[in-house]
Amino acid sequence: MCGIVAAIGQRPVWPILMEGLRRLEYRGYDSAGMAVLNAQGQIAASRAVGKVQALADQISAQNLQSNDFQGCSGIAHTRWATHGVPAERNAHPHMAGGRVAVVHNGIIENHASLRIELQQAGRVFLSDTDTEVIAHLFDQNLAAGLAPEPAFYATLNRLHGAFALAILVTDAPDQLFVARQGSPLVIGVGIGELFAASDALALLPVTQRFVYLAEGDRAVLTRDAFTVVDALGQAVTRLIVESTQRADSADRGGYKHFMLKEIHEQPRAIADTLEGRISDGRVLPAAFGVGAEAVLRDVQRLQIVACGTSYHAGMVARYWFEDILGLPAAVEVSSEFHYRNPVLEAGTLLVMLSQSGETADTLAALRMVRQRMPSMPILAICNAPESSLVREADLVLMTHAGPEISVASTKAFSTQLVSLALLLLAIGRLQGRLNEGDERRIVAGLEKIPQLAQNALTHDAEILALAERLVDKQHALFLGRGVMYPIALEGALKLKEISYIHAEGYPAGELKHGPLALIDEQMPVITIAPQNDLLDKLKSNMSEVAARGAELFVFADERAGIEPEPRLHVLPVTSHVGRISAPIIFNIPLQLLAYHVAVLKGTDVDQPRNLAKSVTVE
Repeated sequence: MCGIVAAIGQRPVWPILMEGLRRLEYRGYDSAGMAVLNAQGQIAASRAVGKVQALADQISAQNLQSNDFQGCSGIAHTRWATHGVPAERNAHPHMAGGRVAVVHNGIIENHASLRIELQQAGRVFLSDTDTEVIAHLFDQNLAAGLAPEPAFYATLNRLHGAFALAILVTDAPDQLFVARQGSPLVIGVGIGELFAASDALALLPVTQRFVYLAEGDRAVLTRDAFTVVDALGQAVTRLIVESTQRADSADRGGYKHFMLKEIHEQPRAIADTLEGRISDGRVLPAAFGVGAEAVLRDVQRLQIVACGTSYHAGMVARYWFEDILGLPAAVEVSSEFHYRNPVLEAGTLLVMLSQSGETADTLAALRMVRQRMPSMPILAICNAPESSLVREADLVLMTHAGPEISVASTKAFSTQLVSLALLLLAIGRLQGRLNEGDERRIVAGLEKIPQLAQNALTHDAEILALAERLVDKQHALFLGRGVMYPIALEGALKLKEISYIHAEGYPAGELKHGPLALIDEQMPVITIAPQNDLLDKLKSNMSEVAARGAELFVFADERAGIEPEPRLHVLPVTSHVGRISAPIIFNIPLQLLAYHVAVLKGTDVDQPRNLAKSVTVE
């Protein structure tokens, strides 16, 4: 979840490291730090609690006084706390012996036993983190007479857990040491300089040529070359890949926040996800990868596995696949699926959803299935083309949402739903579960979604007015029925994660089974009311909460026939949307509602407290 940047070159690297940290701040922002090997052959380090700007101010002041940070190799880190509270002593880099500096993303599972061993050998620890044991182990190996590279490998052999590492050593001024096991790390290739980072996005200002390290890889970087050793200790060659991402992908583009920009990018992102996947009113099975047609023709059931917002997308898809195709579908949170010893059945397609493709629990679930049932086909629906999930899956459908910087996911969710709809169409046709007329109608509906999404964005002013009525609330209840139940969950998640208002999503039919006890005049109830077979039942549920004094906020189909009343606010969102279009379109106003409430409350919209964009540790 933390962010790592490292560089070795022929120019001062601290500005490169600082820009990389700014681009990785979505991964963590409890604290930040940097270490540079300066002209005197010493490690100059600086750490600061809070966001990257606090570190930038600190280093700028230090450079004015001493030029300590003018070295040509260095490492940097932005932290999301896992071991130890956010404090300067726990910020990275961690050092040992004045000659080893380490930045680390992940969790060292055997850190407690290693710490005891090192303390018994006389080592003094200054932090509460698991990372500091790495620095002391490395320094201990150097003190025992090992050269830096063998000391690096000996250190890694003692570590159990998940980690990405970048290590700076005074005894090896022309080398950087990096490793990847369970956490992502990429090498950037420049001219006379090399880089490493948790995400290629951090390095786009300096290179578009990348080497994506495989699981278990460790590498030694110099200014002109790099060597890679795999998990078995064998020298290997990893290909250099040209990235298609642009350096300006991480700019706000005139919007106040990345989240607002990304909400408004949804029409384009949806169109891009559809582009090239449909021909003559039909989905092309080849869009899912080589051999997809044979796999999809034989699928007997789906098992969807995901976390967070992606899990809600999977819940929507379960309704679609069972209702429209009659194809059994299950959806489960990755962390639960991984650890509950699930029954794996032949004929199942495992569908993994992830925006980043580096979500630790989702990758762990994939690898568990690979080990237990290697023959089960795995489809990744993902937004990161060079991610671990994409590389390890059998079939892949990229969502083409573009970089999503805000921690709260918006356009990735919409494009995941579109991608799942494409999967439905492909399976439906190949298995004869959809006739040609139904297929063409669904395709025509998908092609209308970009414009419908654009129309949904025009309600911004009305949604802001509703947000002003919610800003002082402590709790909120979101209600939906059928396929809108997962959208109620997603709406509640968005509100709670960026405004810090406690919010829950519920199936409206479950009100009498407990939630109705919460309803009073202080409880706002946000309801999603499409024009469908469950509308009359939903209206009955609305009457139940209105009778108990709740203030209702209804996002409705224009044909729903729900009229505003005192304490009943109705926003007609759209009209004539079908089973597939409706969840995508009705979700957009809920995103805007959460955004405006958060802005009015003054929270950090793009980087809410305690959260990080890519959850790369369990």
